[in-house]
This record gives sequence, structure tokens and C-alpha cells, in this order.
Amino acid sequence: MKLIIETTKPGSYINPDIYGHFSEHLGRGIYEGLYVGEDSPIPNTDGIRNDVLEALKEIQVPVLRWPGGCFADEYHWMDGIGPKDQRKKLVNNSWGGVTEDNSFGTHEFMRLCELLGCKSYVNGNLGTGTAKETAEWVEYMTGTGESPMTDLRKKNGREKPWKVDYFAVGNESWGCGGHMRPAYYADLYRHYATFIRNYDPENPIKKICVGPGTEDTKWTEVVLDACYEDTPAFEHGFMDYITIHHYVVPENWQEKGSATTYPDELWYKALHKAGIMERIINKNRVVLDKYDPEGKIALCVDEWGGWYDVEPGTNPGFLYQQSTIRDALIAGITMDIFNRNSDRVKMACIAQMVNVLQAVVLTEGPDMVKTPTFYVFRQYKHHQGANYLPTMLVNNKTEGPEDWKVPVVSASSSVKDGVVTVTMSNASMTEEVTVDVDTCSEKEYEVIEATIVTASDIRAFNDFREEEKITEKRFEGFAMEDGGLKITLPPHSVVMMRMK
Repeated sequence: MKLIIETTKPGSYINPDIYGHFSEHLGRGIYEGLYVGEDSPIPNTDGIRNDVLEALKEIQVPVLRWPGGCFADEYHWMDGIGPKDQRKKLVNNSWGGVTEDNSFGTHEFMRLCELLGCKSYVNGNLGTGTAKETAEWVEYMTGTGESPMTDLRKKNGREKPWKVDYFAVGNESWGCGGHMRPAYYADLYRHYATFIRNYDPENPIKKICVGPGTEDTKWTEVVLDACYEDTPAFEHGFMDYITIHHYVVPENWQEKGSATTYPDELWYKALHKAGIMERIINKNRVVLDKYDPEGKIALCVDEWGGWYDVEPGTNPGFLYQQSTIRDALIAGITMDIFNRNSDRVKMACIAQMVNVLQAVVLTEGPDMVKTPTFYVFRQYKHHQGANYLPTMLVNNKTEGPEDWKVPVVSASSSVKDGVVTVTMSNASMTEEVTVDVDTCSEKEYEVIEATIVTASDIRAFNDFREEEKITEKRFEGFAMEDGGLKITLPPHSVVMMRMK
């Protein structure tokens, strides 16, 4: 097999936000996962766990989406400000029916973003909220003049306005966000987006429109058509992003399968479904090109990842699952797709950050564990802010059951500051693959760093109070032969190489 990298033809900019994250008020994602409160015996900074903070800094989180998800369309932001002992306690009807005490609200989220050094993505309440509520939340967070909302923010301890990078009008409005028809949602989007005002013209808020959750592009077509009627969707920042959601459900939504004891067939089904991401992006690209040929509206894949049955004995509404090398391959394949489509895909958020679905970190009381997905994010962080290099695999084989075959190797490449980063995944369960690299250049490249994420057992996972079975390790399976680079990819592995 040959990997051709056109190192002399750098392409689209890989927005760091492609490597973003999502954290919803769901299960132990916020409480116990990210936030334990200032009085917790678990070491924390303003209530935010120090161990989780330090882990997330390792992977250079560029943007964080909050408070949902389905939860966003029942979240009323004023319930989560002011003295914590006076905040409303509610039932989280979206996830598990547990009490939500609102101790983690706007101030705590913005503090988390500050500590991580990441951008803020706030998801507004369209389902049960009002345009007035949206307008006042934006003013509360970003207002600069004298007004009731800015005065309230100052009263609650924040003198300076925050910078809100992204604000979404609703979430999954075709489903849990209101079961709306696309034309109805489009009119609401036009309405609400009007009142997401920019109080700091030098740092305008980028507005996000709800897109589809399936391969059917009817939603995209109808929404863009309605939004372009009279007012071009990109005029005055009227629409900056439209979303896509795609989950890898190996079996079906009723019986998703175990995260750790799956049969071999579900290895291939999962990786096949991960690859469908590229088809979904391309279908929506066609619609965007029709309405927005200049590329002013970007795709935002703000929910993606593996979704399995919950771990035995846990609350079904908490969506807590373990993570194996299969998830590492899902992450590698998916992020290669994002890199390859970085001319249109400008943001993505894995679902979710901690303790929910394909998390990068799991916690249990005072203990924390990094998942295989965490280590793939650590490998891929070198693509952030780089330029994509056209990358092609020649003589790539497929493997798996007839209806679920997957390309054995996935790859993407980028260049930044003269350093070429190459990421590759070998989806085969049993076979190693030899890859000859052609850089399309007379320049002789030297490998300056190479790492691998793999395990001897495809169902292995990192568990609490045990030595990690899956981590990022030094990779030595390459050699310079006949003036070229030859790489041997072990089965079920993700490899990252940097060359200069």
C-alpha cells in the first residue's frame, strides 16, 4: 500500500475547533465529572476538579459546548446564577429524572473555559425559552453598557463581560428540541438570531443554526432556503455555522451492544458507521454549495462518537460507558475525515467530555482514568491550526462482513511551521499493514516524533486503580528504505508521526 502526501500543496486551514468537546448536564458529566464544588475533599479550583483540568490541558481543548444537548432546551439560565444556596432545584427531565441544583451555571462554565484556555460555545434554549430570554442571556454575558443585565452580572461578581465565541439557536429541533418541521425552525432561527446582539463589535458572536441528524438533507435544504429568502444567511453574521449530528451505534438504537464485550462483527459495523460521517458531510456540502458557494457558512459536527448500552448497574439515563481500542479507531477515522473536509468543517465536538458516551476522561469518586480516545486526541492535537495536505491511499484494501466492509487504513496529513504530521489508523483486527510513504517532494524528511495507541486485546480498556492497558507510546515501526519511508502499522492501532 502507498500513502501519497502532497507536501508541496498545502490546502485548507484545519481550524483547532474541529477538536472540540461537548459537556451536557447529563449523568455524571458535569457533577462529579467536571465539577465537585469548592468544599469537596477532591482537589479543585473554584469547584472544578484539578485532575480533570490537567488532563484536558494535555489535549489542548480548543472549544467547549454547554449546557446541552437536549438539556439546553429546558435550561433557563437565570436559575443558574446568584448565590448557590438560592438557586432553583429542578428535575432533569431529559436525563435520568435526577435533581439539578444549578450549582454549575453561567459563571462556573465561563470559569471552566478560562481555566482550560478554550473558546465558549453556549447552546440557547429554543424549545421552552423565549427570544427575550436569549437576548438577556447574551446581554448578561457580554453587555458593556449600563443595563439591568450587565448590572446583574456585576452584582453576581463578574465586572468585565465575557467573550462568548459561539451561540446556538436550539438543539436537535427536529427531535428532543421540539419536534419541529424545518420551515418552522427556520422562521424561529431568523427570529432568535436577530436578538443575539454583538455588544463588542471586535469580537462578534458566531451564530449556529441547527442542522440534520440523519443522512437526509431535506432539513438542510428547507432551512437554508427559508433563511436565504429576503436575507442571505451569511449577511451580517446572520448564520455562521449549521450543525450535523452523527453517532456510531453498532447494532441498532434498541440494542446498541456492549462497550466492552462486543462480538467481532460489531467491531466492523462500528467502524463502518464511523466512516459514514464523510458521506453525511459531502451530502450537506452539496446543499451548502448551492446556497453558499463562497463558503461563508461552515459545518459544525457538534455531536459525534460511539453510543453503546450503559455499563451494567448504572442509571440508563446517565449514558455511562467504558471505552476500548474500538473507540480509539472511531476517533482516528472520524478526525481524519474532519481534516480531509476542513474547508467546510470548521468545528466539531465529541460527545461527551467526561463520564458520558465516548468520553475522554472517566471519574469515580476521587479517581480518574484517561480513555483510549483521550490518547488519540493527544496524538491529533498536532493537526490543530495546521494546513491540510492532500493525502491519498493507493491499493487500500477493505475488511469485514460483506455489508459492513471498512477501508483497512485511514489517514490524513497536515503541515505547520515546517513540520508534517501524519495520522493513520489500521482497522484490521488481526493483520499488520505495510505502507510506503511518498511525499511528492525531493526533500528528505526526518521523523522527529512517532507514537502509537493500541492494545493486545481489542476489548481492553483502562479501569480505575489499575495500570493503564492503553496509552500513547513511542512508535518504532518505521524505517528509511531506498530513500523513502516505510511504515508497518500493527493491527487495530492508531499511529501519529511528525516529520521535518
